[in-house]
Amino acid sequence: MPATLQQRSRKLKRLLNCYPPFLGAGIRVPRVSEDLCTIEVRMPLHFWNRNYVGTHFGGSLYAMCDPFFMLILMNNLGKDYVVWDKSAAIRFKKPGTGTMKAVFHIPPNRIEEIRAQADAQGKVEPPFQVQVTDQRGNVIAEVDKLLYVRKKKPAETAP
Repeated sequence: MPATLQQRSRKLKRLLNCYPPFLGAGIRVPRVSEDLCTIEVRMPLHFWNRNYVGTHFGGSLYAMCDPFFMLILMNNLGKDYVVWDKSAAIRFKKPGTGTMKAVFHIPPNRIEEIRAQADAQGKVEPPFQVQVTDQRGNVIAEVDKLLYVRKKKPAETAP
């Protein structure tokens, strides 16, 4: 019996919170929505993710944003699609102190648009953006992601 979306959501949250690179940077995933369209990520400032001047290390800020748009698409499109990160860029706006937060969301209708484009065109490269904010809502960084999505070829889906 296939897992329900709610079960997959809980399992993904547990796996992400045990993922060693996230543990090492202090990155936590407090919420994965039941429909797997939204993932919230937080990272408090600790001595192990602090840079020389006492603010969040830029690599940790990027790490907290790396896989989430890809994971949302993979979980919603299913095993018949290939989803990869193609490129990324991060723009630092302010020094980050305290707890950082990023909320990754792809609306269901956008997921269906991406599916339809991949089916019709063979592949699609959808862009996404997320803001990393501090506890007051100030934008600390903006991250642009470009993903690659295509339907798997029949030989790729064989058991």
